[in-house]
Amino acid sequence: MLKNSLALICALAAFPAAGAPTFSMPVDCELGETCFIQNYVDHNEGDGYFDHTCGPLAYDGHKGTDFALPSTDAMDDGVNVLAAADGVVLGTRDGMVDKVIATEDIPKLNGKDCGNGVSIDHGNGWVSQYCHMKQGSVIVSQGDTIARGQVLGQIGLSGRTQFPHLHISIRDGNRVVDPFAPDRLGVCGENYETLWEDDISYVGGGLIRVGFEVGVPKFASVKSGMAGRNRMPSQAKALVLFGYAFGSLPKDEMRLTITGPQGKVFEHITVMEKSQAQYFRAGGKRTPMGGWPKGIYHGEITITRDGAQLDHQAITLTVE
Repeated sequence: MLKNSLALICALAAFPAAGAPTFSMPVDCELGETCFIQNYVDHNEGDGYFDHTCGPLAYDGHKGTDFALPSTDAMDDGVNVLAAADGVVLGTRDGMVDKVIATEDIPKLNGKDCGNGVSIDHGNGWVSQYCHMKQGSVIVSQGDTIARGQVLGQIGLSGRTQFPHLHISIRDGNRVVDPFAPDRLGVCGENYETLWEDDISYVGGGLIRVGFEVGVPKFASVKSGMAGRNRMPSQAKALVLFGYAFGSLPKDEMRLTITGPQGKVFEHITVMEKSQAQYFRAGGKRTPMGGWPKGIYHGEITITRDGAQLDHQAITLTVE
């Protein structure tokens, strides 16, 4: 069982002590390519929530930063969790299964919301905590001396979680510190100092991945990574483009465009009605009589916010 140092942390830091350590990327992935930040620390001390930029990427009472993977397939392939700074292991937990937790099953966790994890003492009261790691992947033990960047285990789906990610929280004494804005409490804005050694830019939402299918896929298939293909027969029942995304705000727009050998096949704009942590949209056309012309089809998805492009991805499909 994890030591008390791995208990859930309950208070935001007001001002970190002088000489605070810097922290490196805690996951071995490429932000914006093979992983993304789903949630940040909640800076709203009252009802509701907002992240350090006043944006939507948090939830009420969230005490850390969530580095998420695009699919459970990516989790199965293995993505390493790395020590964010030098230190000594205070405690670990392993053995909890990787699964999406249903609301009714939360009490069965018995307070082990962190799932499989590691906590590291960085000296002078500074501690980092790593949660939701993959079952059987933790490779360090209490008392081990750890170097920055050392592998601790892998990203998983254990504990109280809905998607594969690493939740990292940082504490100075008994107070949580947001590494993106360590000198703030209950406020938000654009100008802030960070504790990150790396250049980790804030991204207020965007595309996780895009793909083609022969019908509208189920959301579970999109999240797992099973949905999506790069080839299809000309007589497939339909030609569908989907976009899997995170961090929507009301009035965001997602434009889906399919272009084939003979020109534009499909275009549609969906306007988002609410904020959503993760979502997907799909659109396309049924196969015409005689089938689709063989050749290369191009799919493009663009998300815009307040008239400006937030994200864009393109993909190709071979119809044969």
